[in-house]
Amino acid sequence: MSAVIDLLLAADVRPFTVAAAIVIVLAVIELLSTMVGFSLSHIVGKDVEIQADGHSAISGLFFWINAGRVPLLILLLLTLGIFSIAGFFIQAVAHSVGISLPASIAAVAAIIGTIPAVRATSRGIARVIPRDETYAVDEADFVGQIAVVSIGPLDQGLPGRVRLKDVFGNWHSVPARASHDSKALAVGSSVLLVDRDTKSFIAISAPADLIAQQQSSDRA
Repeated sequence: MSAVIDLLLAADVRPFTVAAAIVIVLAVIELLSTMVGFSLSHIVGKDVEIQADGHSAISGLFFWINAGRVPLLILLLLTLGIFSIAGFFIQAVAHSVGISLPASIAAVAAIIGTIPAVRATSRGIARVIPRDETYAVDEADFVGQIAVVSIGPLDQGLPGRVRLKDVFGNWHSVPARASHDSKALAVGSSVLLVDRDTKSFIAISAPADLIAQQQSSDRA
């Protein structure tokens, strides 16, 4: 047993051991949290926004590996898992021919192999996940929804932020400010998003009947 541990902690495979350990820890946390009615994937999700403006190589890479078509947590687990497997495989092949590659060189080679593998795997997963359960939500659909002020108060000046839940149960934090004829909306108050401009959503105080309707829906 100690020999196996020593092998996994060897300097030339240490990055891949760490990646595998992170995968195991995240998988265990997700399993345990799901058992108590909570999911880590609800936190690691839509809060990460990707701008596809064609000028960012990183944005292009994220879209190329299907970010937004599969849950971000699954994408993270896939990337770390494939990176770990690729790294151990590369070092095993190197050792079989009597070579010990430095961890940095092996990691670069593993990353090069990981990116296309993640794309192919995530594409398959995206086909399996029903489209009505996708994590990609158009923020324009938030108009007409009730949210709670998280950073404020909201007035006609600089936008604050509000939190709301989409139809899939995922939480979002978006910029918002009060409408021109509305009084300041305090932190913790329920607001109705009535419009959206280029900078933020426009909010008013939420009518009591809509709040009651949402509370009833949440309990159901």
